[in-house]
Amino acid sequence: MVQRDSRAAAGGRGGTGRRETVLSALHSRGEVSPEQPRGFFAVCSRGLQDLLALELQACGARSVTATPGGAGFDGTLAIAYAVNLHSRLASRVLWRVAGGSYRDESELYETARAVAWEAHFKPSQTLRVDVTATRSPLRSLQFATLRIKDAIADRMRERCGERPSVDRAAPDVQVVAHVGPQRADLYLDLSGEPLFKRGWRLEKGEAPLKENLAAGLLACSGWTREVALHDPFCGSGTIAIEAACIATRRAPGLARHFAFERLLGFDARAWRDILGRAREAVDERTGFHISGSDISSRVIQTALANAQRAGLARSVSDGHLSFSAADARTAPAPASAGLIVTNPPYGQQSEPKSATVARLMSGFGDRLKQAYPGWDAWLLSGDRDLPAQLKLKEARRTVLFNGPIECRFYRFELVAGSYRRVRADAES
Repeated sequence: MVQRDSRAAAGGRGGTGRRETVLSALHSRGEVSPEQPRGFFAVCSRGLQDLLALELQACGARSVTATPGGAGFDGTLAIAYAVNLHSRLASRVLWRVAGGSYRDESELYETARAVAWEAHFKPSQTLRVDVTATRSPLRSLQFATLRIKDAIADRMRERCGERPSVDRAAPDVQVVAHVGPQRADLYLDLSGEPLFKRGWRLEKGEAPLKENLAAGLLACSGWTREVALHDPFCGSGTIAIEAACIATRRAPGLARHFAFERLLGFDARAWRDILGRAREAVDERTGFHISGSDISSRVIQTALANAQRAGLARSVSDGHLSFSAADARTAPAPASAGLIVTNPPYGQQSEPKSATVARLMSGFGDRLKQAYPGWDAWLLSGDRDLPAQLKLKEARRTVLFNGPIECRFYRFELVAGSYRRVRADAES
């Protein structure tokens, strides 16, 4: 059962003792046991945390606690590896290595100094430290970052005779600290590059949607591969490609590497097993109907190239995944029934053309009523007046965040003959 926690994302898990250390026993040679249970935190877009919690449970995570912007969980390092590989919604996975109460930067230093960093990485590896805060009494997060970095460097110099160098751009190891009103927690970032970077996107369209948010839209809509899916504003193809990866059971992390592979306690055998099972699970023979269209033929070529790099060449050649240049205001429906899931232009996303957005949405709304009876349309937009622009009444709206932009994910039920008006659900 998923628990919910209203405390801040990275800062609200367990324990009240001052500078209590959560790091477990070490192997005799200084490496961390991969089989011993640990505490982790998976970060996601706000609004997707409950769906993320279900993903974590499917990966074998225990004691899952959803909180705005992510979910905490317990499990072995192997489970954390699997979450990195299989989660479509998380943006990164953090391993909590220490935590406790604090009053000032000197106590942050002592908490960080007590961690056996030498068991996790070598002094020859580069380091980055990031600090986030929720109602912290500290006046300067920059100074807090410096003190934590100094503590790690001093510990490594004391134990290894050498201190790591800092690399802000592409570090080997990233330490993340979250400081709350009274408590601080230290994490090792197990992901490295954010998990929405699947490894296939080399070409981007205008205002591209992040892959994990695209997967979140699909999850919120309830889409399954048995249902036809269409994105009439597909851009570089993110939603359609994510859907095709789901339909073919292709794990989102198959084409990339992770930060945990660079840690001293990395269990290569366990990782090979997890990776091997994920590769064997890919099923390109299954049938589905996923399509995307965009008014720009140039971005359609980008979408096709991205699909190829995502390993979906067979799905494209078989016609299960298709992209075409078309105007959403005039194009025919690709099937007799199905789901539209799309992220149309809105607000600052479409500058300097924002004056045309309302007119575009009005024409698209007319097309939905004319050509898509029996479909459900799900649209993500930062424009609160989108239903009025479409001249449609939403059946549901859900608050989601596209980066820093607060959006609504609207559901419109399209009924043959006349549009059925239903009362909108309360915002969630």
